[in-house]
Amino acid sequence: MAQQQPLKLNLQFFAQTFDPDNVMVHEKKDGSIPDKHNTMILEDVMQNSKIMQLGVYEEMTDKKKTFEYFAEGPGAYWVGEAEKIQTSKPTLLQVEMTAKKLAVILPVSREYLQYNVSNFFELMRPKIAEAFYKKFDEAGILNEANPFPQSIDQSAVDAGNIVYDGISYENLLGVEDALYSEDEEANAWISKVQNNTALRTATDSEGDSLFDRQAGTIDGLPTVNLKSANLTKGTLYAGNFDHLRYGIPFNIEYNISEEAQLSTITNEDGSPVNLFEQEMVALRATMDVGMMIVKDGAFAKLTPDAAPAG
Repeated sequence: MAQQQPLKLNLQFFAQTFDPDNVMVHEKKDGSIPDKHNTMILEDVMQNSKIMQLGVYEEMTDKKKTFEYFAEGPGAYWVGEAEKIQTSKPTLLQVEMTAKKLAVILPVSREYLQYNVSNFFELMRPKIAEAFYKKFDEAGILNEANPFPQSIDQSAVDAGNIVYDGISYENLLGVEDALYSEDEEANAWISKVQNNTALRTATDSEGDSLFDRQAGTIDGLPTVNLKSANLTKGTLYAGNFDHLRYGIPFNIEYNISEEAQLSTITNEDGSPVNLFEQEMVALRATMDVGMMIVKDGAFAKLTPDAAPAG
């Protein structure tokens, strides 16, 4: 009887690493987006998100991060020869920022399953990034479907920093004055392109305008335009964005479904998208992102609404 040979496992096979250039989408329907494409998507998000353009990045390695900030900085004093140097104690506060999961679902043709993973995410990258930064900005700026405890709009309202009756030379200065009363100075504005005509015509008695369209500034401060139907024409925000923090703790995860019915996405006739019936697949991408505002009085709002009576 021949001696039975010991079973040998092909360890080289099991040690193979996932190569997104050689694996098809239908073979890898979930997991983390490959590092190269994850980095490019995050770069797109950070370059286009108005919060991320203006706010301060906090490195995060977990869902929660505790950090300290100076609510009042240490003072400086004039000192004469041989005089004792005074000291002042800064107000150092500890705050905790928690990341929330942001998910986007993008239906695509079933043919995408035949792409390799690298090509698939190269094609989907701009769509994923745009969906993420638009949703994040609408939550953190406008308080739309906001999972965070604060938003710029909320902070301005809570602080009472609201200027009414729309865009005018005096009202733009009034927004900045509202911040001065909080011992804050604006370092940027948030507007929308539809406000440009009103901003150009908002002049003082001598015809001077605070708006410089070519430089993209209001009163010399950088101004970013938020593309959102939820931002009412005539509404602007100004603030000291050093008091706004954000962080991204993890890589983006994805999952591809072939059979789900999408309740939040509809066909032209209003019926829900049924992936199986319509020979489509859906990419769900999830991103964890944190945001917090450490001082409400650092933001002010200009609204086209009339001032409340009384």
